[in-house]
Amino acid sequence: MPLIRGKNSGASSESSGSPQAALDSPDADSRWMAARAFAGQADAVPALAAALAREPIPRVREAIMTALIRIGNPASIDVLLPYLRSQDAGVRAAAIEALQALPEAIAPFMPPLLSDGDSDVRLLATELARNMEASQATRLLCELIEHEPHPNVCAAAIDVLTEVGTLEALPTLERCAARFAATPFLPFAISVAMSRISGEKS
Repeated sequence: MPLIRGKNSGASSESSGSPQAALDSPDADSRWMAARAFAGQADAVPALAAALAREPIPRVREAIMTALIRIGNPASIDVLLPYLRSQDAGVRAAAIEALQALPEAIAPFMPPLLSDGDSDVRLLATELARNMEASQATRLLCELIEHEPHPNVCAAAIDVLTEVGTLEALPTLERCAARFAATPFLPFAISVAMSRISGEKS
């Protein structure tokens, strides 16, 4: 998992104070080390949330997100979810990667994400199902596809189903192909998905 990785920065600037104070340091290496020191500490979620909101350095943001992953509770999920709406593609990608690392913890948050009023959020949420247990991912994505009006969101869900879907997805995929018959790329993607799912499971 790329976000959780060791790093020997060689820095000599580790704060001599508390990790919480170091999160406010003007020195990026001190903030990076402070974030690592908070990994797994549930009571550090508010401090990590505040630090993430103001952090401009990608590797320090990654360290903060990694600390939140290692905490892995609903509070840490709540901190990460708003970054799915970030205008910064790198931040969005890092948030998706972090949330994908928590497939069990993210499960209760999936229904509201997949019914969000913003189609971009629904599309990104399909990626969060990729690391979930296959039957659970299939159920969530099929519930989305059955009512999803945006072809690009359906295509994103179908892409994930192609990788993790079970045979239970086939009827939903057939109905989606009929509904979007005038959108050629979707029936083609669905035919690929159905072939892959049937082939893997037969």
